[in-house]
Amino acid sequence: MQGELGSRLAALEERVGRLERRQVRETAMPPFEDGSVLFAETRLGAVVWQEERPVAALLAGGWADAAQALAALGHPVRLEIVRRLLAGAHTTHELAEIPDLGTSGQLYHHLRELQAAGLVTQRRRNDYAVPADRVIQCLVLVAAAQSCAHVGEIAS
Repeated sequence: MQGELGSRLAALEERVGRLERRQVRETAMPPFEDGSVLFAETRLGAVVWQEERPVAALLAGGWADAAQALAALGHPVRLEIVRRLLAGAHTTHELAEIPDLGTSGQLYHHLRELQAAGLVTQRRRNDYAVPADRVIQCLVLVAAAQSCAHVGEIAS
């Protein structure tokens, strides 16, 4: 009985500790005045491309110019289109296999939204791609959104 009670108490203390650490992470504000946001592409451990934005400049500027790209990626079907394009699909025939896509007219609607945001280009008739200079940005946006979706989760 004493061993079971000790085990339960230790498990409870561990859980409270994780909750307290999470609360500190959620309320602590990083220093903005000299920080930067950096995203990069690496291959075989070497940085082949990177972009850095000072946090102060990001906070001081308007964000309206980001709205079109965020809105374009804000639909599950458009996210799937971009994912498939990055994974090697290029034709409307290949993209038409996306579950819950609907009609070919809906596919073209989604492709137009992605093109208007500069995230997809049409290379030839019925042939699409993510421009090379937008690949990392698309991946960073998705990675950041996935990270936001998991904020506050407690590992068991």
